[in-house]
Amino acid sequence: MTRKSPYLLNLTPDQRSELEEMARRYTSPYCDVIRAKIVLMAAEGLRNDEIASRLDTHREIVSKWRKRFFEQGLDGLKDRPRVGRPEGSII
Repeated sequence: MTRKSPYLLNLTPDQRSELEEMARRYTSPYCDVIRAKIVLMAAEGLRNDEIASRLDTHREIVSKWRKRFFEQGLDGLKDRPRVGRPEGSII
């Protein structure tokens, strides 16, 4: 049995416009396109498992981006800085 997400998304017209543009942009990284599509589908009222199935990704990924957008808006869809030594750095 699937449960309903507690993070219900209501987009402003500006947010919707920007997300639709991100989802259509051919030059955007794939991860940005998927994140935009997740939020757009969530705002339509789809459940996380439905979104995951349509986008061929994991439900946990959908849940993560839905929650981050709910809490932080468009800024929540950006990658966070990673911890640890940068790749290719010499000790």
